[in-house]
Amino acid sequence: MSIVYFGGGCFWCTEAIFQKVIGVEKVTPGYMGGVTKNPTYREICTGKTAHAEVIEIKFQDKVIDFQNLLSIFFSTHDPTTLNRQGNDIGTQYRSIIFCENGDQIKSANFYIKKLENLKVYNSEIVTEVSQKEEFYIAETDHLNYYNQNKSQLYCRLVIDPKLKKFMSDFKDKLKK
Repeated sequence: MSIVYFGGGCFWCTEAIFQKVIGVEKVTPGYMGGVTKNPTYREICTGKTAHAEVIEIKFQDKVIDFQNLLSIFFSTHDPTTLNRQGNDIGTQYRSIIFCENGDQIKSANFYIKKLENLKVYNSEIVTEVSQKEEFYIAETDHLNYYNQNKSQLYCRLVIDPKLKKFMSDFKDKLKK
């Protein structure tokens, strides 16, 4: 089992997407990359803790490799906007990858360079790549958020369209 941590805006969105990916065994939202020990959602929303909203992805790399996870990650958020995804604004929404090891760091940096060379985006990619830090699991009301709150306005307006696009673009990577 391998682990990677992705921050691509609101962790409700990224959790909903990666829960559907083959080979992904567990997705846990939380906080990483800041200075406050055991931060709360309210604290990280102030921007003063320096944490990002991330998801911890535990995956079977024999079923879904790291490159495919990177492809999904970069296709399901805007890696060119600094500290923002849509209407979600703040350092907690930055695009960031926290890696388990040096191989993941090299792969992520290589992947970003490839996207830039291919000019996939009209602007520079601002995604940070870093060694993992201490991971703090989010409060229970954030766990499995989309599946428990599908009728909420944010889920319908923001997460549903992302999920539909993801499921259309990555049909061969979906759990049955």
